[in-house]
Amino acid sequence: MPDSTFQIEDPLLQQLHDEGKLRPEQCEEIFDEHERTGKSIRNVVLDMEALKEEDYLKAVANHLGCEMTHVDQEIDPKLIKSVPVGVARMYNVIPYRADDETVTLAVCDVPSPAAVDELLFVLSRDVSFVVAPHEDIEAAMTRYYGEESGSVNDLLSALESELEETGDRVENRSIDADTVDLEDLQEAASSAPVIRFVNLVLYQAVKDRASDVHFEPFEDEFKIRYRVDGALYEMSPPPKHLALPIISRVKVIAGLNIAEHRLPQDGRIQLNVAGSTIDFRVSSLPTQFGESVVLRILDKTNVSLDLDNIGLPEDIYDSFTDDIEKPNGIIIATGPTGSGKTTTLYSAMRRVNSIDRKLLTAEDPVEYDMEGIIQVPINEGIGLSFAGILRNFLRQDPDIILVGEIRDLETAQIAIQASLTGHLVFSTLHTNDAPGAITRLIDMGAEPFLISSTLEGVIAQRLIRTICPGCKKPYTPEDALLEELNLSRADVGDNPFYFGEGCNMCNFTGYRGRRGIFEYLRMNEPLRELVNQRSATVKLRNKATELGMRTLREDGIRCILDGYTTPDEVLRYT
Repeated sequence: MPDSTFQIEDPLLQQLHDEGKLRPEQCEEIFDEHERTGKSIRNVVLDMEALKEEDYLKAVANHLGCEMTHVDQEIDPKLIKSVPVGVARMYNVIPYRADDETVTLAVCDVPSPAAVDELLFVLSRDVSFVVAPHEDIEAAMTRYYGEESGSVNDLLSALESELEETGDRVENRSIDADTVDLEDLQEAASSAPVIRFVNLVLYQAVKDRASDVHFEPFEDEFKIRYRVDGALYEMSPPPKHLALPIISRVKVIAGLNIAEHRLPQDGRIQLNVAGSTIDFRVSSLPTQFGESVVLRILDKTNVSLDLDNIGLPEDIYDSFTDDIEKPNGIIIATGPTGSGKTTTLYSAMRRVNSIDRKLLTAEDPVEYDMEGIIQVPINEGIGLSFAGILRNFLRQDPDIILVGEIRDLETAQIAIQASLTGHLVFSTLHTNDAPGAITRLIDMGAEPFLISSTLEGVIAQRLIRTICPGCKKPYTPEDALLEELNLSRADVGDNPFYFGEGCNMCNFTGYRGRRGIFEYLRMNEPLRELVNQRSATVKLRNKATELGMRTLREDGIRCILDGYTTPDEVLRYT
């Protein structure tokens, strides 16, 4: 018998519980996993094998009050054309049938209310649904809309022709942001073609595993670029006159003021893209030729916040997991922006997060919501700095504290004080290597004896691109390359090096995905003595390597010999 008092936020999970298909604890576990990872309820239910797909689809059909079917019949090309590729891919829908007033779409999950509203607006007709297996929808998507690579270009052509056909006045009203009428701008930003185009750009970015999307207006052109695996790639540029409507559309969905284009603004977007909840952090910057807007993509389904999955070598993993279980001390992650420091520290926080510990974080900004951890965003504008928050943290009776970054002496001193009073403190610094973090703290003005008595370890890291498995080829390295890597022919033996020739899978770059390389400086008595003597970074590094620390370059060479990456990548980042 279902528990009549049980309540859960998701209406479909509530229905599955009320029908006796899922127990309360299953519903809670599924919802928690959905919130934590951003995966759709459907994917979590099927991954956990809580229900078979057929049973889940029946529940979705009951919930939507519609029929269950298969998308295996021939669909009229006119009907396919009525639902643009961007809309179909963004919301994972296939047009099934239509009449003069309604388009019936095949779905494999419950569409969100926001998605239904946008479908109604973009399609300019009423929308109804039928429920079909995911495989049917994927097959129909490929059959009728083709491969994904051409979809942005296709929509760009469709966007231009549609604007011409409808006589849309976007071109006339968007030449100058200073003179354009606000109502005209809002109308342009909310026109169906512009909405469809922006949705597809965001969809394509998520599908291509991009970390950032750049909208960049120049004097004679408007560029849109994706950052994938640390490198920027340009997509086919839209016409220059569409810059203002497209950027305004991004600002509208990010909750920014579209009338304000003289000051920088920050916002957030949360979208459901092909069944996953994706967060976008939005930053606008006024430039000479309009606003430059950058979206940082925070895709929880793409980021594993699990220490076992971030690629730590076994010896570093053992030392690091020992140190994060200590009752007090400071642990620092260091490296340039975009080197994965936040992911490493979040993974460490998740590992130590238990019901008997209180965890607090101060971040600028909060990147991922973590259940059971109190997270506070920095707001320098109202005086909410790292140092200010840290002081108040100590009154909140925490066990573990994460400070997004140690930027000044005051923050460093409070972090040290927190450690001395029995707290474990995680933080980051921007230095080239692990020993450099100690020198940076001393340069800030922190007392060496306090650093040596509180610091437990410094993990330095870089993200290097990995060779694409689709076009990976072996070769024999030349002596000059081995010399540059400080390797001998004997060190390499008969092991080949590898490179990527370039293929469709990797956009002809030869690389697909990234992995971390690490060095871990673990404090011990000889190192503490050197810190107390204010020794230079070189001395600290030499002593640490003498005591067994593997440098970033050496860890990179391990990745080359294991066939993960190329010498170019290791030489570039270490």
